[in-house]
Amino acid sequence: MTKRLSIRALHCALLSAAIILFAGAGDQSARFNELGHQLMCICSCNQILLECNHVGCPDSDGMRNELAAAVSRGDSDSLVEQAFVQKYGPTVLAAPTTTGFDRTAWIVPFVALFVGFGIVVLVVRAWKNRPTPALADGVLPAGGVDRDRFRDQAGKETEL
Repeated sequence: MTKRLSIRALHCALLSAAIILFAGAGDQSARFNELGHQLMCICSCNQILLECNHVGCPDSDGMRNELAAAVSRGDSDSLVEQAFVQKYGPTVLAAPTTTGFDRTAWIVPFVALFVGFGIVVLVVRAWKNRPTPALADGVLPAGGVDRDRFRDQAGKETEL
């Protein structure tokens, strides 16, 4: 019984090791597609490299060929991105990096969201806590039970 258990444990360990080893080994077309969606076309169309539909685009075909060559050589993802940044500049990246001043592009939207939410809360509180308006002759508007009575009376008087 223990021999069976140890063989089963060995099989599970080998299967786990194989899954971990081959998890990153995807086909080149999937890697090309993933990297191509992380890069921007530089023809001023402001589109992702693989989705550039600019008719007669002078740059996208060359960039796609460079990307395909890098993927077929087996360059790492970071090496491919660095090569494109060196050749075309940092605007070739679809998303800003998380280092240096580019970090602000990730932080500012959340800060703006929280500040906007805070402003909305303050405005709603101000509206809720405002004093009831007084009319010129000192009569206050009807509220509660009186208002319901006046609505019922107006409904009866306006029925045809």
